[in-house]
Amino acid sequence: MGFRRLAVLALCALITACSPAGKEPADAPGRTAMKLATDWRAQAELGGYYQALATGEYARRGLDVTLIQGGPGVNVPQLLATGAVDVGVGSNSFIVLNLAEEKAPVKAVAAFMDKDPQVLIAHPGQGVNSIADMKGRPILLSDASITAFWVWLKAKYGFTDDQVRKYNYSAAPFLADKRVVQQGYATSEPYLIEKESGIKPAVFLLADSGYPAYASFALVPDSLIASNPAAVQAFVDATAAGWASYLYGDAKPGDAAILKDNPEMTQDVLDQAREKMRAYGIVPKEGVGRMTEARWTEFFKVASDQGVFPKDMDYKSAYSLQFAPKAP
Repeated sequence: MGFRRLAVLALCALITACSPAGKEPADAPGRTAMKLATDWRAQAELGGYYQALATGEYARRGLDVTLIQGGPGVNVPQLLATGAVDVGVGSNSFIVLNLAEEKAPVKAVAAFMDKDPQVLIAHPGQGVNSIADMKGRPILLSDASITAFWVWLKAKYGFTDDQVRKYNYSAAPFLADKRVVQQGYATSEPYLIEKESGIKPAVFLLADSGYPAYASFALVPDSLIASNPAAVQAFVDATAAGWASYLYGDAKPGDAAILKDNPEMTQDVLDQAREKMRAYGIVPKEGVGRMTEARWTEFFKVASDQGVFPKDMDYKSAYSLQFAPKAP
């Protein structure tokens, strides 16, 4: 974890030195200009942001939002650090706590995915009927995953590091060995594996076995929270409305914007991803964006117990519950 921590630390000085861009109205008179950086290329997993933009949810709340598409070469914390963007999408709870550990003046103000869509994928008919059955089997994991959800798997199921195999984002090693388990997103890899091979894999959502992480965070600099809380609230409310509309209403506006930004995306992949997000409850129908103290406390305990973060870390500085919907 050393390199990742050092990279975060290097960005903190920049965040402190630079104020966020776009506080004042720019292209649209009377609206607050905001730049939003996503964490990956346009896809259904970012559909709520695209839908909110395409259907005018941001504009109706007085915002002039410019969406900056992510990808392999886009570093969201760095864009926040240099003031190039006002809001960044944070992929998972570990990213949020990494920033807090290094005292970066950035907070998660909403979690638009109530469940992290991370899954483990196994071959059917191989005696893997639960995550516990994967103990001792080779598991394909990325470097980022080893310092993220893997620590939870080791704590809960007694998995060991000798099970880890390098995941290069290709399904070929998985398809070549029926004993192998592979990481993935519920909304992506299982469908692509089935489409490519005809094999319907066994899929296990970590969240449904107790993994307490959120995903798809809105990350906002502390300076913007202090200077323009109304704009932050408007962004959270509009994005929540966009997600509700994209998954439970007419998704055509968001899909059109996604396909325009990412010509490699296809409609069938978008359709099945939305269906999976609904079926798994990844984005809830009500209370989109909600976070709770209890969930954050539970997540931090798991991570700190495994030595990922110091137990005396001020993890509550990682997030603000001021803007997200309140629990009923």
